[in-house]
Amino acid sequence: MLERVPLLEREVDDYAPIVGDETVARLRELAEPFRGARVLHLNATPYGGGVAELLATHVPLLRSMGIDSEWAVIHGTDQFFGVTKAVHNALQGAHLDWTPHMRRIYLERLMDNAIQLEDGWDFVVAHDPQPAALLKFVRDGIGSAQSGSTKWIWRCHIDLTDADEDVWEFFRPFVELHDASVWTMDEFVPADLEMGHIVQMSPCVDPLSVKNLDLPKAFSEELCKQYGIEPSRPILCQVSRFDPWKDPVGVIRAYRIVRDKVADAQLVLAGSMATDDPEGYRVWEEVETERGGDRDIHLLSNIHQVGNVQINAFQREADVVVQKSLREGFGLTVSEGLWKARPVVGGRAGGIKLQIRDGFDGYLVDSVDECAQRVIELLADPVAADAMGAQGKEHVRSNFLSTHELEAWLRLFAVLGS
Repeated sequence: MLERVPLLEREVDDYAPIVGDETVARLRELAEPFRGARVLHLNATPYGGGVAELLATHVPLLRSMGIDSEWAVIHGTDQFFGVTKAVHNALQGAHLDWTPHMRRIYLERLMDNAIQLEDGWDFVVAHDPQPAALLKFVRDGIGSAQSGSTKWIWRCHIDLTDADEDVWEFFRPFVELHDASVWTMDEFVPADLEMGHIVQMSPCVDPLSVKNLDLPKAFSEELCKQYGIEPSRPILCQVSRFDPWKDPVGVIRAYRIVRDKVADAQLVLAGSMATDDPEGYRVWEEVETERGGDRDIHLLSNIHQVGNVQINAFQREADVVVQKSLREGFGLTVSEGLWKARPVVGGRAGGIKLQIRDGFDGYLVDSVDECAQRVIELLADPVAADAMGAQGKEHVRSNFLSTHELEAWLRLFAVLGS
């Protein structure tokens, strides 16, 4: 059996004070036909990155409405995750020499996972490329699971607008076996994808998670001080995996331009190392080299016992939240920053464009220099910065909270189950 991820309980009624009683009542009505249905979500890691954060809330909320929902993680090796990380980058536009040896590593591991997949699900959702070929082996009779009446959905969280042709052509037939595919933006969908159901759905943040709950200001300030961050001085903060597409080196270079104008500014670069991302340690070393021992650049991760509470505090105390991605599926940290009423400066990439209304909630930027100049403007006018953050919070409330995404999934189940 594939490894199940243990989860804390969530109760959908607890969200009513934030999203309204009508929203919760609508969710319960949509969920009623699926009471007792079995739903399995599959991905490659139980922590680190947006997918794990989404599932940690989404699966318990399904359970709270009577749906038998589970989250399982596929088994992999260092070699397998090295291949899938290269695939991830290639699907986002990097070139990859997609060799027969790499394909064999990927397929052999998926066949092994198919053997461990149990039967009896009404819906199976496979997230991103790692489990994409699993359905092929199930259809071929590998293992005890049967495709039968099970509806399979492939959820793509990454931007495929400039995908490596050879890599996408390998994955496309596996994706097309699914009953539906879900994408963060319509523009991410490759033109040659042929499926009956192609759905757009935005990821969302959980306002009741430890990362997003309100914190007393004295508490968040004290947490910052414990990591050498001084709350009385201007703070720039980017939270993300240590991934080249998040451009942490570019953030440091933008920060240095900012510091020429705002001498006491500090930068916090915080994130986590995920089990399916072997590239993270290499990027960390590159960022550490770029940092050059600068004590006002705080490079932090779960290795330093930085968890969700600390991230919450860093974002709340930030004068400006940054997410300078070069490519981005969605970027949950943008909505996290906006939900904390902070203005966000983000790269003009992927789903960031859905979250930031340029000049209203923050700014969209295309370069290191532009990023720096927008941060300088926000630091120079804290009243305007606070107004942007307040507007951003309401934008998130209307469009990017967990209940919004939950409703979209329930509507998709209804379409597939009809």
